[in-house]
Amino acid sequence: METPYYLRILVEELHSTTVATIGEDGHPQTRVIDMMLSDDEGVYFLTAKGKEFHRELTEQGYVSLSATDGGRAVSLRGRTRCIGSERLDEIFERNSYMKGIYPEGTRDALEVFVIFEADGSYFDISNPSHVVRDSFSIGKKKKERTTYYVDSDICISCHWCEAECPQKCIGFTDDAAYIDPHRCLCCGRCRAVCPAGAIRR
Repeated sequence: METPYYLRILVEELHSTTVATIGEDGHPQTRVIDMMLSDDEGVYFLTAKGKEFHRELTEQGYVSLSATDGGRAVSLRGRTRCIGSERLDEIFERNSYMKGIYPEGTRDALEVFVIFEADGSYFDISNPSHVVRDSFSIGKKKKERTTYYVDSDICISCHWCEAECPQKCIGFTDDAAYIDPHRCLCCGRCRAVCPAGAIRR
């Protein structure tokens, strides 16, 4: 799937995320932050100017976040920037509960941030016997997720890897085994039993 599909899940279906920055003491700091909008430029959220979170975002310009619900998870790691009150009215229209938190006349306490350059991952275990994994990106070349693959030049087609795979995501062509990277858990069971050393990461 493409990036807009995963961003729609993040914003519209999962919505509340755990966002990590680095606190003043040098240690990770997490907060639950709602993702409000997404488009081709990135993902938008907001915070009040007086919060430590605002200061950390402004100084660090980088976040890591995760959201999960019902066996699906989306994670993002990337750069952020403040865009002030831009898109604020749209955020309030699309997320009407915000009107109760910040009534008219108090919204000037808020500023909008955008995650504009990031690597993302999607993980779906809602059907445990058919796990789905994927990677995506915002504003940059997609970074491929690290996974296992088979070196077909040295595979001896013994089928040991296939028998060990908990997701049954290993198949065979006439010449060698292959691993479906979108279903691989990266658990390493196949690699551990391969007598030829044909499974690489």
